[in-house]
Amino acid sequence: MKEFEPSEYDLLREGQIVFTCIHPAAHPEEVQALLDKKVIAFTAEDSHRYGSPNCEAAGKQGALFGLESMLTINGGKGKFVSGLGGAPGMKVMILGGGTVGQAALSVLHALGAWCTVMDINIGTLRSISRQYQEQVNTMISTKENIRKLLPETDLVLNCVKWPKGCRDYLIDRPMLKLMEKGSVIVDISNDDQGAIESFHETTHENPRYIEEGIVHYCVGNIPGAIAHSTSIAYAASVLPHFRSLAAYGVAEACARDGYLRRSLTAYKGYLTHEETSALQNRPWIRPEEILKITEKDPDPAPPATVTRSDHYIRL
Repeated sequence: MKEFEPSEYDLLREGQIVFTCIHPAAHPEEVQALLDKKVIAFTAEDSHRYGSPNCEAAGKQGALFGLESMLTINGGKGKFVSGLGGAPGMKVMILGGGTVGQAALSVLHALGAWCTVMDINIGTLRSISRQYQEQVNTMISTKENIRKLLPETDLVLNCVKWPKGCRDYLIDRPMLKLMEKGSVIVDISNDDQGAIESFHETTHENPRYIEEGIVHYCVGNIPGAIAHSTSIAYAASVLPHFRSLAAYGVAEACARDGYLRRSLTAYKGYLTHEETSALQNRPWIRPEEILKITEKDPDPAPPATVTRSDHYIRL
């Protein structure tokens, strides 16, 4: 369930339906191969009505990797999550209150950490406060608020879906100096030019690096560490799409489910993914138009990202 590798491009064939985590906006060569081969491609990460299982897995396991990174033997300051008699527990800042952030919060709160969740959506923050009986702090996510809390924060988890192309940061390099040495940043979102300026991707073989005395954990495929559970959860999420495609065909299945339709990335040589069009400057056509279902009052779904493109293909 990951991107196609160049060695696999020749295995693609015209009219074939492929459904995997394509991440098309970040992989122009892969997109070109899908278009050249005239396949029908769905990018799985955009198809989840209730949030991606990968996001839940990354949030929960990313929280545990943050605790592991806090250990003295891994370069951290050596704080225990809930504290010990006479020794206070960890203070955690979670950036982003979506599926990833709420998954991380569920683990850390249960283990006794003192958690603050930051988000730009006041409704999300209110919902989190009520869910945890006001035992979790919430704040509007701004650079100024983050700067205020960093000196007393032990662990930061970045769970923000950062707009591609944005050149600002929530935590820039000078802000690392505000944190106590041995504090930890876990960049679960794992985006180049993302919310954390000091981010660079790492692997499970060498997951951590230290910059300005701050331990960074930036593994790109956190769910791969719990592959068994993640695979089962992912299968449960996408199985209804497979059943619908098999029962109704591509056009009708996409009309019935807006989340499946918004994940359509390429259709028989045409790009149908808006974010990819915007970031790669490629012309695209709306799935409703190429599938000829505009008159069917298709099931609605919110856009997968805030990125927009008016570089349309006119049939």
